Amino acid sequence: MKTKIFLAALATALTATAHAQVKVEDAIKWRQSAYATMGWSMARIDSNLKGTYNKEEVLKAATVLQAIANSGMGSLYLPGSDKGKGWVDTRVKPAFFTEGAKVGKIAGEFNQAANDLAKAAATGDAAAVKTAFGAVGGTCKSCHDDYRAK
Repeated sequence: MKTKIFLAALATALTATAHAQVKVEDAIKWRQSAYATMGWSMARIDSNLKGTYNKEEVLKAATVLQAIANSGMGSLYLPGSDKGKGWVDTRVKPAFFTEGAKVGKIAGEFNQAANDLAKAAATGDAAAVKTAFGAVGGTCKSCHDDYRAK
């Protein structure tokens, strides 16, 4: 029991230390980079759904989306990172930081949709991928509609 408490306290301390060492500008750059990679992966899947379907290409792109979705990227939304510049000026709206429950719900839906897409991609069933891809896009849109400045 003491070991578990110690490990939990240690993990909390290390997490707090890691957050304290990340510069806001770096956090913005890293999340912008991740979103650019997700955009590239979405485009790869979309082109396969509209053209010649290549299971391996779709699986690679879906796996990238799944990995980023489950990476804990939410930790890159540091206090104060609603303003500032990474590679470009951030477009996150301040409401993102005050509507935690809603943001968490959308993030959870995105994670689940990305996991479902990776599972569908592994089957090679283009129709299943198309459905799962639409669900991922829907979660992206819901976040963009509420929390991304135009």
